[in-house]
Order: sequence, then C-alpha cells, then structure tokens
Amino acid sequence: MRFEILGPARALGEDGEPVALGGPRVRGLLTLLALDAGRVVGTERLAAALYGPQPPEGVANALQAQVSRLRRALGKDRVEFHPAGYRLAADPQDVDAHRFERLAGDGRLALGAGDPRRATSLLREALALWRGAPLSDAPHAEAAAAGLEELRLAAVEDRVQADLELGAHRELVAELRRLTAAHPLRERMRAQLMRALYGSGRQAEALTAYADARRILDEELGVEPGAELAAAHLAVLRADPSLATTVATTVAAVSRQGLRAQLTSFVGRAEELRQVGAQLEAARLVTLIGPGGAGKTRLAMEAAERTTGDVCVVQLAPVTDPADVPKAVLAALDIRDTRLSGHDRPAVDPVARLLAALADRALLLVLDNCEHLVAAAAELTDLLLASCPALRVLATSREALGITGESLLPVAPLRLPPPDAANPLDYPAVRLFADRAAAVRQPVDETNLAQVAGICRALDGLPLAIELAAARLRTMSVGDVAARLDDRFRLLARGSRTALPRHQTLRAVVAWSWDLLDEREQRMARRLTVFVGGATPDSAERVCGLPEEVLFSLAEKSLVEAVDGRYWMMETIRAFCAEKLAESGETEVVREAHADCYLALAVEADGHMRKAEQLEWLARLDEESDNLAAAVRWSAETGRQELGLRILAHSAYYWWMRGHRGTSANLADGLIADMGSTPPEGLEEEYAMCVLVAAWGRQPGDELRARLDKLRRLLPIAYLPTRLESLTMMLSMFTGPPDDYESLQKLVAHHSDTLPPWSRALAHCGFAFMLQIIGRGDEARAEFELSLTAFQALGERWGATLALGGLGELAYEQGDYAASRDLADQGLRTSGELGAKADMAECLCLRADSVARLGDLDGARVDYLRAAEMARRIGSGDTMARAHVGLGELAMLRGDRDEARALMEQALAECPGDWYSAGEVRARIQAGLTELGEIVSER
Repeated sequence: MRFEILGPARALGEDGEPVALGGPRVRGLLTLLALDAGRVVGTERLAAALYGPQPPEGVANALQAQVSRLRRALGKDRVEFHPAGYRLAADPQDVDAHRFERLAGDGRLALGAGDPRRATSLLREALALWRGAPLSDAPHAEAAAAGLEELRLAAVEDRVQADLELGAHRELVAELRRLTAAHPLRERMRAQLMRALYGSGRQAEALTAYADARRILDEELGVEPGAELAAAHLAVLRADPSLATTVATTVAAVSRQGLRAQLTSFVGRAEELRQVGAQLEAARLVTLIGPGGAGKTRLAMEAAERTTGDVCVVQLAPVTDPADVPKAVLAALDIRDTRLSGHDRPAVDPVARLLAALADRALLLVLDNCEHLVAAAAELTDLLLASCPALRVLATSREALGITGESLLPVAPLRLPPPDAANPLDYPAVRLFADRAAAVRQPVDETNLAQVAGICRALDGLPLAIELAAARLRTMSVGDVAARLDDRFRLLARGSRTALPRHQTLRAVVAWSWDLLDEREQRMARRLTVFVGGATPDSAERVCGLPEEVLFSLAEKSLVEAVDGRYWMMETIRAFCAEKLAESGETEVVREAHADCYLALAVEADGHMRKAEQLEWLARLDEESDNLAAAVRWSAETGRQELGLRILAHSAYYWWMRGHRGTSANLADGLIADMGSTPPEGLEEEYAMCVLVAAWGRQPGDELRARLDKLRRLLPIAYLPTRLESLTMMLSMFTGPPDDYESLQKLVAHHSDTLPPWSRALAHCGFAFMLQIIGRGDEARAEFELSLTAFQALGERWGATLALGGLGELAYEQGDYAASRDLADQGLRTSGELGAKADMAECLCLRADSVARLGDLDGARVDYLRAAEMARRIGSGDTMARAHVGLGELAMLRGDRDEARALMEQALAECPGDWYSAGEVRARIQAGLTELGEIVSER
C-alpha cells in the first residue's frame, strides 16, 4: 500500500486504486501518521494537529473514533496502538513525502558531483510527486507543511540549476520570471534568472533583474544582496563568459554576528564542547539546559566559535515582551526595520521577514537566555526550523523549549573533588578557581589547595559562583573566603560591571530563576529546603502539600535535579529558598510535616528490617538517612523529644546494621541532653534505645553513665519489648545475659505463642551464648544452629551473621581453628551482603584470630588491619580495640614488646567499659599487658 500526502491525502492499494477513507478528519489523521510513517505519533500531537491548539472537550474519544475509522479503511494491522500514541505500520518510502525527500536529496548530490543530467532526472521525478498543497487535510500542521513547501522550492531551484548546467538558458527565462514573481525574496532564483538572461545574450535585462532584486530586498527585508546574487552581478558586469556555463561562486567571509571574543580562558568543559558539536551535527535544534550560573552561555559561545559557516547570536536577556522575540532576531541579523513610504508601519511583519531572510541561508542561530520567554522562543524556533532547511539553532535556557526534534544537553556544575582526592587540581571546578585566582595574583598551591576544594564544593561547582569567589581574592585570602561562605550571598556580591545584571551577584543569579516561578512552584521550592538528602516525589508531595507535578516542573526549570528518582537542590539554591521559607513564616509547620513523614517511614521500615526484604529497605533507608537524622536533630532543637525519641528508636536497628555509630550516638546525645532522668510516660522502650544508642561503642561520660545505671533498674535483664523488637538485642549486649538460664527459658516458652519469629530466633541465640558461658558447649552449638536456621528461613542476614559468629567463637574456644576460620568466612560474606561494616569487622577479627592460631601470622595481620580501619570509619570502639589487641598479640609473637605495649594501651583506651559485649576484649587486653609486665620484670 502507498500513501500520498503531497496534495489531498490518498491511500492506494496494491492494484493502484484509491482506498475509500471517509471524511476530512480521517484523511487528516492519515496525513499526520504518514508524515511519521513507521514511528509512534503522540496522541497530544495528533489532537493538536487535527483539532487545533485548543481542542474541544472529549477530544481523546473523538481521536479514538477517527483511529477506528482509519483502521477499518486500511486494515487493523496498518494502524498500531502504543501507550504513547499511534503508528502507521508502513515503510517511509511508501509515502510520497518521504520518497520526495530522498529523490530530491539524491538529485542535489548528483548536482554537486557534476552530473547535471542525472540530477535533473531525479529532481523531475521528485517534483512529479506533488499533486497540490502538502498536508492539505491537516490544516493545523502549518509548520510541517511550510517545511515541505520549502523543500519543494529548493528542489525546483536545484532542477533549474541542473538545466542551466545543461545549457537550457532560453527555455528557462519564462519559468524563472514566474518563479521570481511568486517568490520575490528568494535570492538564488534571482541569480538563476540573471544567469538565464545572460546566457540568452540579454545582458542588460540581467542587470535590470539584479537592480529589481536589490530594491525589493532593501524594501522588504532591509538587507543587501547575498554572496551568490552579488557574484552573479559582478560576473555580468565583467561579461564573464563562464557565467553562462558554470555556477557563479564567490568566497565570502564567514559572518559572526553578535559573537564576542572571550576575555578569559575556557576551563573544564572539553567533553561538553565535544558533545555540543556532535549534537549540532546530528540535530537542527540543540538546547543547553541547566541552573543559573552553570556556564550555558559560555559553552554556547565556545561551540559557536568552533562551528563552520555563519553564526548569529541573539541575546534574549534584555527582551521582556514575548512579542519582541522576532524583532530581537531581526536586530541581531542586522536586518533594518524598513517601512512603506507614506505608512508608519513595517512593510512585512517580523516573522515573515525572518522566514524570507533565512529561507535558504545556512546559519547557526544562537538563542541565548530563553527561559523567561520560553513559549515565544519555542514557537518562533519551531516555525523557523520547519521553513528554513539550512538553519540550525543552539539555544540556552533553564528549561527545555519542548518542541519536536529538540536535542537536550544538560549543563551540570563542574566536577568536584571528593574530600579524599589525591590532587584536587585534577578536577575542573578547582582548576577554574585556580585559573581565575592567578588573574588576581593569588596562586593556589599546597598551602591552600584543601580550602579551595572546600570552597568549590560549598558552591556546588557552579562556574559563576566560583568566579565570583575567586574575584574576592583581590581583597581577601583564600581562608577568609572559605570562612565567610555561610553568608555566601553577601560575600559573592561583586561581579563584572559589564555582565548582565543577573550575573553580577550570586543572589541575582538565583533570584532570576525564582522570579520565573509561579506561586505554586515558589511554595514547593521553599518547602523543599527542609529535605537534607533529596526527596522522592512521594515524600515531597506529603511534606510540601503540593502535587508531584509541581516538583517535576521545578526539575524542568533546573531548580532541582532529578537523579535516580530523587530530587535534589544545589546548596546555593537551597540557601536562597530557605530564606524565602523563613520569610513565609511556614518553617515550623513544614519541618513538623517533614519529621512526621520520616517517623512514618522509620516505623514502616523497622517492620521490614528483620525479614527477607531487608536489603530493599536498607537501600531505601540509605537514601533517607540524612533526612532521618535531620528530623531527629530538629526534634531535639525544638523540644519535641517524644517525636525525636520515636524516630531515633525505630531507626536504631538500621543505624546499627549500617555501622553509623558515631552519627547516631551524637543524635541521641542531643536528644537526651535536655531530658530529665525519667523517660516520658509510655515511651520507656524508646528512651532506653536512645540511651543505648548514645553509648554505642564508646566511653560514656558521667551523665550518660548515670542514665545507663538507671536503665539497668528500669528494665529487667530478661525484658521482652512490646514495640521495639530490636531492643532485646541491644539491651543484652549492654547488660549481658541473665544469670538464670532456666528462668529465661521458661519466660520465652510462656510467651512463645505471641513472640515474633525474629525474637524467637534471637532467643535461641541468647540461650546459646548463656550455655557457652556456663560451659555447656554441645547444647550451645545446637541452639546456635537452631538460631541460624530460623534466621535463614526469615531471610534475615544480620541475625544469621550473629549466629555464625557465635558458632565461630565456640569453635575457636574449643580449639577447632579451621572451623572457626570457615565460619568467619561465611559470616563475612553474609554481613557483606548487608554492607554491615561493624559485623564485617567482627568477622575479620575472628578470622584473624583463627588463622593466627593456624600459623598464618601475615594473613592475620592483614585481617586485623582491615578490621581496625573499618571499625575506625564507623566509630566502633570495641571492634577497634579487638583488632588492636590482636595486632598487639602478633607483635608479642614477633618479640616487638614496645609495639605490643603501644597497641595494647591503644586498645585499652578504645574499649568501652560499660558494655558487656566488650568484656572479652578487655580481658585479652589485661592478659596481654600482664604478660608484657612479666617479661619486663624478668629483664
């Protein structure tokens, strides 16, 4: 089946006979689908092209009805439904418009290759496909129709050029007079008319044709004749005989309108520059999008400078009225505002003048700063690209233009060095600061490099902010700038006097973006500042009280960045929006909503953390860890201790598994600092968890020790929690197991029907530890194995690691070092799946103990060192102490008593004194120090 849309729409069957399509809407639908044959066309685009930019109510049902009619006419397989729209299942070459484009393109290639005879044959075949106005059944597809009409005229010009090459001058004069009368502003046709006249021996008429062309171009567009027309005129004046047999050519200077030479070096964007060049080769519209100050304009200017051919830069920043966008482009192109004599009005409206001026011009048009005029810029760009085949557009904006064929290139801030970077100068943000600092004679060197890296990180890697900071080095040291960044808007308030007003200060950069937001977007932006680790659409909607579509709009406008389903604000934008939140008087209400949201998450997550889905929930809490901490911190600062206790208590198991010992202990400290020694009524478990978290793996001060002592009296050793299941584990690590094994067994048996599966598995582990202590090893092993089986059935990896560790310690105690090594390996793998650093470090220590006994002292040392470093990073004092005492024992075996003593004393300082679970480590330290003392006394 073939499809014709270069005229009234038709579908031709295999026999060449037209298929009955029905009414105009069905023909219009076929036209639109055939225009993109083989590709899905969106329903919104179809509706707009069929029914206009403001389609009637119920347009979706109306469109579906037309699709059904078209499917009945063509066959169901021809029109496919897709979630995003509809697709005509046809080879594009079965559509006359696509076949025309291919033939016309081949004809132009043949002409360029010096084969005019083949060119004219191909071009005549292409033009014969036209039966009337293109896309006539789709009246609202004006831009696409204008683009096809422009391609037709270009093909006509190519065919005329081929005929001129073949010497058909006299035959073409009449046709060219008709063509120039119909299209008076097409310079190529005018040049071809001059050549046909000259080749026919009519030199004077050729000169008259030039004079007419020059007058009309001046009156209508306010421009001088272009290179081809001027070259033809010069050839006629010189009576150049080659004009009759060859194409008139001239070497014209490349035009660079509005493209200024840059005064500073271009740093850190080599890859982005390459990407812009590649995208301009592949697409006719490339838009650089990103936040204010990211360097979009500079990147566009550098890319334009490196492109071949003509360039025109249009600065849209000073334009305030959308209706003035075409006029700004005319002004940048230096097209004068011509007027008809006797009338105080332009000869042609600005858009028509642009279309005429750019119809056949190869040009890169740079539209800079489109964000405040995005709709007007998009409308003009769409029309220009459809009507001017040789035109390319490079736009910069804080949001996409949102038109078909647009290729987006996000311009992110410059890459930043991580805190542990070996050489921060390897990163573009720091290199930019160093380059600009050198300009004010403030070198960046080893003495201030770390501070410079910190400045760049604090400024989010924004090039404009970095340049403003470097400029302050005229009167400040690097240290002064770094120290004042808390008030960044006041500090970075002196930029270039010649820059755009909104680029002269950091506040102005962000304020410009803020002012472009509507009222709902501003509300969302200021309320988002309560999030610390980014937000999901769900949490943003819940906390900010606005639908997620508003958040998506902020992302489209570069106020927030979407990364893997989370939405982040750069710190500079966040600081500005936080000021707006404070001004609104909403701070307390929004922060309370944030804390309530994360309490609900912590409670929900805690119920899943001891089940098979724990990895999924660990990953989710990893993303929300900063928000959980912020909610606890705010609760403490505002006296909402009960809210903070609940959030912290339900997050404790997560923090324990992830090894966030120091951070969570500090949060707990802050929460109980202003709390009395009596827990809030009904929150005894939450209070107990908070006190235990505050004492995690470190030496408590006097006040905390007093709270711990009271905790022993508050909760019995054999306590079974009702709300916080993990409190059982935490409490036993602090107090140790009960002395009365049989009583505990009876208590657990009494509650067996109501005890959750995790608690039952943990009880078996507790029984095992108690049996191990009283020397009943075989019974202990059986309980550990029951516990391991139960935890594995639950899919609970932390509990399985605990049981594996218990079995390993028991095997070590019984002298089966190979078994303890293997069990430590299993525990290491299981805890590694969780990313539980504290437990991984414990398993490494057990493996080191075991392999040392097996004679592999070097392997033991490697494991102890790994464990010590892992424990140091998470602030686990008891595990650090265990690793260091192990290293001290190895030093003793080597005979290095000084190193052994230093390591033992270090371990003693690290080992917390109040935790039962650290008792064995303290015993090893004391034994080691005692042995060292005996050795010294013998000397």
